[in-house]
Amino acid sequence: MSGVGSVRNIGNETDKQSPLHLIDGRVKLILLIFIIVYAVFSTQIMVLIILEIYLLFLIYISNISLKTSLIRILLLLPFGGFIIAFQPFIHPGIPIWSGAFGIQITDAGLLWATLLFSRLIVSLTSIVLLSSISPMQEVAESFRKLGMPREFAMILSLMIRFLFMFFDELQKITHAQKTRCFDAFNKKLSYKWRMKQLGYTVAMMFLRALEKGETIYMSMASRGYSDNSNLYHDQKKKFDLNEYFFIITTLLIIVCLQILALFYFSKLGIFGMYIIK
Repeated sequence: MSGVGSVRNIGNETDKQSPLHLIDGRVKLILLIFIIVYAVFSTQIMVLIILEIYLLFLIYISNISLKTSLIRILLLLPFGGFIIAFQPFIHPGIPIWSGAFGIQITDAGLLWATLLFSRLIVSLTSIVLLSSISPMQEVAESFRKLGMPREFAMILSLMIRFLFMFFDELQKITHAQKTRCFDAFNKKLSYKWRMKQLGYTVAMMFLRALEKGETIYMSMASRGYSDNSNLYHDQKKKFDLNEYFFIITTLLIIVCLQILALFYFSKLGIFGMYIIK
């Protein structure tokens, strides 16, 4: 999946119709952030497994492609997975595998890595779900309605809009290179020459981004934009049954999980034990 295609697919997913798509953006934003915070502070793998099942169920009822969601999660995994991969080797504990140069995998390190990996999966699934059921502009407006300073909300909104323009320009440059039979991974070509061409591409993207930014600013200024302009007009929306059901269900699941974590999960062995670092 290319970068351009993945960005376009996000827009396609947010255009779908489902009960979760119709929920107020503030509710989705707060509850999914709450799930991420709860997952980060959880020290039991079973809690994270149930949270992940709940998030996958939300993806299913949202008519979102499960395959596409899993691909996005896998694409984001390296950002945190690289750090997690070293955890079994650096934490003291009972060795369960020994290799050359004194390298060992310990039981404590493996459990800690599993816990971090579970937290990462839940967090990434929450982010993918939010980006799939809420247009990026709705997320920016939800932050604004929740009290984000006007300047920050404006910068976030413009950044989101500029992101798609950036990928449009990248797509044009990529297509132009393909029509000229340029392949950055063609080993028959000189490595130095390929890197030089990629450098030209990066420089061209920078110049086009600068030009686009100046054009956008001039367009805004010609329409009366100033530092005191208010680009947001909050529309008061009463919560309906969908919002209340989503709020109550999510909170009930987390409360039940916490109760089970305190009184029952400890009997499940490794999956229910408290892993505290």
